Amino acid sequence: MNDQSPSLATRFRGYLPVIVDVETAGFNHQTDALLEVAAVLLKVSPDGRLEPDVTVAHHVIPFEGANLEAAALEFNGIDPYHPFRMALEEKEALQSIFKPIRTAIKAHGCTRAILVGHNAAFDLNFMNAAAARTKVKRNPFHPFSTLDTVSLSALAYGQTVLARAAMTSGIEWDGKEAHSAIYDAERTAELFCKIVNQWDQNIGIPAAIPTDNSDSAGEINPGS
Repeated sequence: MNDQSPSLATRFRGYLPVIVDVETAGFNHQTDALLEVAAVLLKVSPDGRLEPDVTVAHHVIPFEGANLEAAALEFNGIDPYHPFRMALEEKEALQSIFKPIRTAIKAHGCTRAILVGHNAAFDLNFMNAAAARTKVKRNPFHPFSTLDTVSLSALAYGQTVLARAAMTSGIEWDGKEAHSAIYDAERTAELFCKIVNQWDQNIGIPAAIPTDNSDSAGEINPGS
């Protein structure tokens, strides 16, 4: 590993990568229910390697009027109204997820979070729709940019399916546990860290470039 291992504040242009997986009752982020959310925070080990740290997750109660596609529920095995789900209302769930992310952004000296996911736009769309629907303030995530392990896995391992990419990389995969937000988020976090660490070791760590905390598209950091 390069002795000049970067902090999380400099490795990704000031963004804190947070791995997110959602389970839903369909593919339409505007109409279909958000049912589970899991987010994995990262840390840098003493030898400079990126590692999964803390996982925060909640089951979510479908919002009023939400569409529940039978095929989606059969696929993920979720009973939205099961009494033992211990689910939270959308707003409470998002606030609980966002709070430690904002704390981590500050602790690592980052400007805001960037969502990492497998088919990340899907997860970000559902998160953004829920935040807008519940009027949750201070969404910590970049509103449209993501880091997608589909593309990274295709480059690193020639695989685009999460299970295949994980197994090709040497990560254990339990098909019986898959399609729960926690399991998929934690395996995606392992995959992301492995790819970044391999890149840093074999290719080299990109030089840190100071940022003015704004994007050409007019985004102002941090989120408020």
